[in-house]
Amino acid sequence: MLAVAVLREQGIEILGITFITPFFGSGPGLAAGEKLGIEMMPVDISERHFAMLKNPRYGYGGNMNPCIDCHGLMLNEAGKIMEREGGDFLFTGEVLGQRPMSQRRDSLRSVEKLSGYPGLILRPLSAKLLPPTRVEDEGLVDRERLLDIQGRSRKRQVELAEQFGIADYPQPGGGCLLTKEGFSDRLRVLLQKYPSSTSTDAEIIKWGRAFLLPGGSMCMVGRNESDNLMIEKLARPEDMYLFPVDFPGPAGLVISPGNSDADIGIGFELVASYSDAPETAPVTVCGKHRGGTSTRRVEAKSRPSFRPMLLL
Repeated sequence: MLAVAVLREQGIEILGITFITPFFGSGPGLAAGEKLGIEMMPVDISERHFAMLKNPRYGYGGNMNPCIDCHGLMLNEAGKIMEREGGDFLFTGEVLGQRPMSQRRDSLRSVEKLSGYPGLILRPLSAKLLPPTRVEDEGLVDRERLLDIQGRSRKRQVELAEQFGIADYPQPGGGCLLTKEGFSDRLRVLLQKYPSSTSTDAEIIKWGRAFLLPGGSMCMVGRNESDNLMIEKLARPEDMYLFPVDFPGPAGLVISPGNSDADIGIGFELVASYSDAPETAPVTVCGKHRGGTSTRRVEAKSRPSFRPMLLL
């Protein structure tokens, strides 16, 4: 938002790009664009982003966050839009030294290299601390009116927000699921067990409790109505979708169980055991798989007995 405000002072026409993946959405970007009064374009890069995530050139941060590769990919996609729309350059709100992985000097150079648009990426908030870009050399922007912010502190950003009349802005902190330890653990298991997994699999493991079953399958078990609705919506023919019939309870999904009858059986038990049925009560659970439907009568077991399989 501050980078937009800085460039807009120079009379530059701006198109905002906000991206969609299973790990972050376009909502914050669209909201920021509305507050600033600029056109925003949401772009879904889920499949390309997930392919990159499996083998990022610059590796991961503290969890499963491939920030350098991710930034390079987003700028590459934005560059294609720039060319199509007849734009002159790209810019970001990055601040030198603010993020330990992706906003070091060498990281910013790596991002530019990955983007495929060398010399055309401007960081208005830290430009005076970085080598001049083609954007500045060619007079598309006045370098003297750009800024020299660096480091982890956001004191100057807060002061600038007041100066520009920006009262409502996001608080510091990552909005990306890939920076979260619990979700990263799930994703790591998914990629190990299902190397051919897709972005849809990544979306599925966001919902409910995640269990790693003895045969290698993953089973999602809803915690609430929202989880249940999403699990049902995302279920595919190759997955085993489960729900209790005679007690209120969770939806379950055994992801691509293949021929693992044992894992499917545990999936039935999980749904029964996390339902409202009392322990040891018989529960009828319905399963849908590859267009067929079956029911099993299983006993509700003690929930702690499943804890060794639970992924946080």
